[in-house]
Amino acid sequence: MATAPERTGISAFLDEVAAARQEYPFPARLHELVERFAHRTLELLFPHFAAEVGEDREGGLEAEYQGLRDLLCEIVGMPGTRCNAPDSVVGKFSDALPEIRAALLLDAQAICDGDPAAHSIDEIILSYPGFLATALYRIAHELHRYGVPLVPRLLTEVAHRDTGIDIHPGATIGPSFAIDHGTGIVIGETAVIGAHVKLYQGVTLGALSVEKHMASSKRHPTIGDRVVIYANATILGGDTVIGAGTIVGGNVWITQSVAAKSVVTPTAKVDRGRGNGADEVLDFNI
Repeated sequence: MATAPERTGISAFLDEVAAARQEYPFPARLHELVERFAHRTLELLFPHFAAEVGEDREGGLEAEYQGLRDLLCEIVGMPGTRCNAPDSVVGKFSDALPEIRAALLLDAQAICDGDPAAHSIDEIILSYPGFLATALYRIAHELHRYGVPLVPRLLTEVAHRDTGIDIHPGATIGPSFAIDHGTGIVIGETAVIGAHVKLYQGVTLGALSVEKHMASSKRHPTIGDRVVIYANATILGGDTVIGAGTIVGGNVWITQSVAAKSVVTPTAKVDRGRGNGADEVLDFNI
C-alpha cells in the first residue's frame, strides 16, 4: 500500500501534468496530424502517392482537396470560418499548391538529368530520397513563410527520419535543386541556395558558431547558381559565398568565400575562372 507522502507526490505530479495539458498550445498528437498532412499533400500533388488513379476530377479529387484544407485548418488551430478566408494560412497554402508542384517537377527533372542511373521522372518521384526530402522541404518552407509555428519543422523532420536528409524549413532553395544519394546532408536555417545546384551525400551547409544570441543573424552559407558540391564537403558561415559555377570537391572544409567558376579540392587548390588557365592557391585550413 502506498504511503501518504507517496500519494501526495503522485497527486502533485498529476496536477502538474494536468496544468501542462491545459496550457499546451497545439492540437493533440500533432506529430500524427503533421505526418498525415505530409502524405495527403504528396497524394494530391502527384499520382505516384495517390490512393486512386485514373478517376476524373469529380471522382473524389475535389473532396481530397477539401480534406487537405480541413486537415491544415485543424493543425493550425483556426476556426472553420476563418480557414476559408483567402488571406488565411489555409487559403494561401491552397493557392501555392500549383507553384509547389511546378517547382518539384523541376527538381525531379534536375535529378533525372544529372543521374545516369535514373531511367524516368517516375523513378525519381517514387524512389529517390533526395526528391522526398526536397518535396517535404518545399511544403514546409511555404508554411514557414506564413509564420506557422513548429509545423514546418515537424514536416522536415519527417523527411529527416525517412531519408537522413536534414533541411531546415527556413532555408532558401532555388529552382531545379538536385540531391544525389543524400544521406547525411544538413542544410541550416539561413542557408541560401541558388538555381541548378547539386549536392551529394554528407554535405553540410552549417554555421561557424552555434551561440544562441546569433539566432536572428545569417549563420549559414550562400551557394550560387549551378554549383556542384561533392560528398562530405563542409561549408560554414553566414558570410561564406560560393560563387556561381563552382565545383566543390569531396571532403573539403570551407569557411571563406570562393570566387565564381572555381574548383575547390582537398589540396586547397582553387582554379579561378575555369577554362582560362588562371590558378590561385588559397589556404582553406584543410
